Amino acid sequence: MSARLVPAGADRTGRRPDVPLRITVDGEPVDGVAGQTLAGVLLAAGRRTWRRGPSGAPRGVFCGIGACFDCLLTVNGVPDVRACRRRARDGDAVTTQSREAR
Repeated sequence: MSARLVPAGADRTGRRPDVPLRITVDGEPVDGVAGQTLAGVLLAAGRRTWRRGPSGAPRGVFCGIGACFDCLLTVNGVPDVRACRRRARDGDAVTTQSREAR
């Protein structure tokens, strides 16, 4: 399969680069565009990790399709949201999570 450009009007994922949005991550503003997943917004902002596993190792996106649980976040008070599956919405309040052993 070769790479190809998709005209914005034909983008079935709903990305709208002309419609900006802003979320907060641990109180810090992060900008994105309509249609991006939370993981997409975070990755585009340069954040590669946003959680710690039981060993303390950093975690972010692993599979990118919702099959694993490495990209979990708390969104608007709801814990364990998969960042790769949830579309960002303007005003979302995102909090990072930790599963470090204590």
